[in-house]
Amino acid sequence: MSAPQWNNKVVKWVDDRLPVISMLHHSAYEYPTPKNLSYMWNFGSLAGFVLVTMILTGIFLVMNYTPHTSMAFESVERIMRDVNHGWLIRYIHMNGASMFFICVFIHIFRGLYYGSYKAPREMLWWIGILILLAMMATAFMGYVLPWGQMSFWGATVITNLFSAFPIIGDPLVTWLWGGFSVDNPTLNRFFSLHYLMPFVILGLVVLHVWALHSVRSNNPTGVEIKTPQDSIPFHPYYTIKDLFGLGVFLIFFCAFVFFAPDYLGHPDNYIPANPLVTPPHIVPEWYFLPFYAILRSIDFTILGIPAKLLGVLAMFASIVILFVIPWLDTSKVRSSKFRPVYKWFFWLFVIDTFILGYCGAKAPDDYFMGIPGLKVIVMGQLSTLYYFVHFLVVMPLVGKLERTKPLPASISESVLKEGANA
Repeated sequence: MSAPQWNNKVVKWVDDRLPVISMLHHSAYEYPTPKNLSYMWNFGSLAGFVLVTMILTGIFLVMNYTPHTSMAFESVERIMRDVNHGWLIRYIHMNGASMFFICVFIHIFRGLYYGSYKAPREMLWWIGILILLAMMATAFMGYVLPWGQMSFWGATVITNLFSAFPIIGDPLVTWLWGGFSVDNPTLNRFFSLHYLMPFVILGLVVLHVWALHSVRSNNPTGVEIKTPQDSIPFHPYYTIKDLFGLGVFLIFFCAFVFFAPDYLGHPDNYIPANPLVTPPHIVPEWYFLPFYAILRSIDFTILGIPAKLLGVLAMFASIVILFVIPWLDTSKVRSSKFRPVYKWFFWLFVIDTFILGYCGAKAPDDYFMGIPGLKVIVMGQLSTLYYFVHFLVVMPLVGKLERTKPLPASISESVLKEGANA
């Protein structure tokens, strides 16, 4: 691709010496993109927008936050009450975490539906899962910083999980705490790492975009770009589409910030942390609930392995298994649009994750959705079983046995056919 010629002499002078403008021109302006991308492809750019918003609001919050157990809670209250527009900055940051996870979860489910993890995009998929892991670590440490009741006890419960590992468990927990209990050293460590991790995420996002531009975007048909007619420039077609999606997303985001800022949080976190009073029901933030349900669902011992260790291993395995999906899926067809059997299993998996989230939010002895005789813990165990069965059994078997629909010869053919049907 030839270098663009700039009419502006200043731009040309800078670009001749540091071709940043040419790089942006090639990667964000004339970058050839499949012409059939739907609005489901907006969530990657929306996640990037939220990440930048989180970094900026976090920087402003840090200017007024005090990472000390005796002052952290009061400093957050001061931000809310005395700092100019502090309440707005904090509510954007607090709800921004949920918005970030919503965008990334939809982005991941879209990738699962359209087979965006298949060759040659395995590395792109891996970096995306690393971003998810970094997000989870950052969100967990950030939830501890207000030093409310749920912050303190959430940190105590989650960090104690590592004690399940034999030999290294207890020293690891002591190292995480910076002592022998969750206290000021713990808060300082979490604060430092919470401030650092978003920049690690930003670096991973740069790698993610780099990998994306190397292997090109997937599309709803799963068919690769074969001719110039299959693609269109990213600008103005998808910049406009992304801006429209951003406008709709901001309405949703602002609805929470201005009308229901505490809806996605827990009321106990507005009580100062008290090590002597345990909340009746300790729950993590909503985006951790499916994994929390998997952790709690293991309440039995296998081959002498304690239930606690099995639960921790199952929780970590629920993330690690995502790395090997490209090899578990044996189908030669990417998109579920052309896989009539697997499509139903995919939606069953989506429902299963929502059920896990519900089970994670409820006490184990509660009845599932009020159904007599069906305990939450039992439903959590069944949902956990299907979670792993979906990847380890359904994906390999359906991929080999399923009779898929015929693929279009090209992206252009599918676009013309859909236009004719419309």
